[in-house]
Amino acid sequence: MGRTLAGLFHGRPRLQLGALLAGPVGWLVVGYLGSLAVLLVASFWSLGETTQAVQQTYSLDNFKELLDNDVYRTITLRTVGIAALVTVTDALLALPLAFFMAKVARGRTKGLLVVAVLMPLWSSYLVKVYAWRTILSEDGPLNWVLNPIGLSGPSGNAAVWLVMAYIWLPYMIIPIYAGLERIPDSLLSASEDLGAHPWTTVKRVIWPLVFPAIVAGSIFTFSLTLGDFIAVSLVSKNQFIGTVVYANFTTNPPFAAAFAVVPIVIMIIYLLIARRLGAFEHV
Repeated sequence: MGRTLAGLFHGRPRLQLGALLAGPVGWLVVGYLGSLAVLLVASFWSLGETTQAVQQTYSLDNFKELLDNDVYRTITLRTVGIAALVTVTDALLALPLAFFMAKVARGRTKGLLVVAVLMPLWSSYLVKVYAWRTILSEDGPLNWVLNPIGLSGPSGNAAVWLVMAYIWLPYMIIPIYAGLERIPDSLLSASEDLGAHPWTTVKRVIWPLVFPAIVAGSIFTFSLTLGDFIAVSLVSKNQFIGTVVYANFTTNPPFAAAFAVVPIVIMIIYLLIARRLGAFEHV
């Protein structure tokens, strides 16, 4: 068996491996890009005025509705704002933890911290969301603590922000940890030997080198929050892009497709900016 595999990749390993992966990757590209193409085409369709059946005639009515209606503009701004807030929150939480993991912890401690960060990813997404729904409910444990002192747990947009920040935090920690691991310890020692203050080292040495990794992590946290509809519908009654698309999927598919194009356009712009900042080197 070992000789067979060795002979398969002998001489031109990259070419052989590329030939093996061409088929699966090709079908993946066709399926993914094909579904996006169907989505884009469907966004220009409309419903018949009398039959309410999908009319495969092209118009910009759905996009005009999104631009002219204040409700949908508010929903879009709310979704983008929460996604940005979750990204900033996760970055602030991830930076010190990732730095401790990469530059302070040693041996078994580092391994345990890495496992602790990855462990939430092994549990079901729905289990975590329902757990937070229970925690944030009126009779939940959080209100047991806050109600006696005249406070109440977060709800609405605050609840979405808290739940999303918790769920996507590992996706921010891992790229930053990988970016910090690439910074040689000798570089930090040289800065210290030259008399630089610790905050100067952070500002002049660590931050420029780790910033692309932060942007790489933000791609995950921002995009995953932008397109989520399950968690936001379970912990909040406020409308977001995902919940509106889901609600219109069966009643008005062309409008749902048009609204689904909005986060795609936002992410394309975001990815172009991230590419210029060098984030793809850390994804």
